[in-house]
Amino acid sequence: MLEYTDYLKIFIALLAVVDPLGAMPIIASMTARDKASELKAIARTVVLSVTTMLLVALYIGQEVLIFFGISINSFRVSGGILLMLMSLSMLQGKISETVRNEEEAKEGKTKETIAVVPLSIPLLAGPGAISTVILYAQKGSGINHYLLISLDIIAVTAILWCVLRATPWLTQRLSQTGINVVIRLMGLILLALAVEFIAGGLKGLFPVLA
Repeated sequence: MLEYTDYLKIFIALLAVVDPLGAMPIIASMTARDKASELKAIARTVVLSVTTMLLVALYIGQEVLIFFGISINSFRVSGGILLMLMSLSMLQGKISETVRNEEEAKEGKTKETIAVVPLSIPLLAGPGAISTVILYAQKGSGINHYLLISLDIIAVTAILWCVLRATPWLTQRLSQTGINVVIRLMGLILLALAVEFIAGGLKGLFPVLA
């Protein structure tokens, strides 16, 4: 089990990766024509889907890596590179194409049900969020370690639910500049985490660097 301050760090990291406020303009554009009752149902489905995906990654993600013969250090480097690509886009006030590209955007507009795809996956619980959960899960052991990370995930998705429910109100009061400031701040945090993951993975792969 890690220190309690480490679990606060994990919470901040997950919040930066999921980035509910940064994804809000996309969510707003996809749900603009929905009624209040429909938006409530979408918010509930999104939160359940994101929570389920991240909890599955937490509890069986490392076993999946073992099944495919992927070392955790290799995954640290690859996950760190993925987070770095995401963070560089966020520092420019954009949503990375590793999360959502133009083809997925067009496909999402044609679907009646968008809560699971693309809102939950890959926009919110995408490769970056899944990688982050798996990488932090392997840093400790024991039931308390996994329960505390589970609480971090639930706390992040609770914030996500609040943002989803308040999307119509927030879009009327927050400017694009304000949203971009939040995206860039989260991108900076994410970049620091990416460097940490890559450095740790390289030290594990090449002990001479330690």
